[in-house]
Amino acid sequence: MKNYLLSSVAALGLVAAGAASAADLPSRKGPVVAPIYAPIFTWTGFYVGVNAGYGFGNYDVKGAATNTLGDPDGFVGGGQIGYNYQIGQIVLGLETDLQYSDMKSSRVNTIGGTNKGELEYFGTVRGRVGYAMDRFLPYVTGGFAYGQNKITVSGLGLSTSDDATHYGYTVGAGLEYAFTNNLTAKVEYLYTDLGEKRYFTNAGVGTKVSNDFSVIRAGLNYKF
Repeated sequence: MKNYLLSSVAALGLVAAGAASAADLPSRKGPVVAPIYAPIFTWTGFYVGVNAGYGFGNYDVKGAATNTLGDPDGFVGGGQIGYNYQIGQIVLGLETDLQYSDMKSSRVNTIGGTNKGELEYFGTVRGRVGYAMDRFLPYVTGGFAYGQNKITVSGLGLSTSDDATHYGYTVGAGLEYAFTNNLTAKVEYLYTDLGEKRYFTNAGVGTKVSNDFSVIRAGLNYKF
C-alpha cells in the first residue's frame, strides 16, 4: 500500500512538471491584428479646378447713340481656386474664379448700322455654404462680381467702339460630388448683375449700358 501511494505521488509530480514545461513553451497563436478603418472623407482643404458652360443675359441701353444691343449669349469657361472648411455637416468656403466669355449680341440700329455688345471676360469672389451628405455637397453661393464689356456702334459709313469694366454682384447654387478623396465634380448656376457703366463719353454721347446674365456650367476640382 505504501509503495502504491509513493508511485501515485511520483506520477502526479511528473504530470505537474510536464504541464509547467508546456506553459513555458511559446504560443502558437498569431498576433492580434487591429481592424483597419477607411478614413472618413472631409471637404476641408484647398482646391483648384476648371469649368465650362453656357451664358445668356441682356443689355439695357440708355442714351442717344443706340436703341438696343439685344440679348448676349455664348460659351464661357475658365478656372477657379478656393478653400473649404467642414464643421460637422456644414461646409463653409471661399472661391474666386476668372472666366473667358464669348457672350455676344448684335442688333440693327436707327442709323442704318449695327450695335454690338460683347462680354469679354468676368470674374467673381464668392462665399459658399454647403451641407455635406458624405461625398455629396449641395451649396449656395454669392458675392462680388466684375467684368468687361465692349460696345461697338456702326452706321453712316463709320464705326466706333468703347469698353469698360463693370462691378456688381452674383448669387447662385450648385451640387458637388467627390469621386475620390482628391477629385470632385460640380454643376452650378450663377446669376450675375454687373450694374451700369457709361460709354462713349469722349464723343460727348455718354450712353449708359447695364449688363446682367445667367451662367450654367460644370467643373472639375482637385482637392489637396
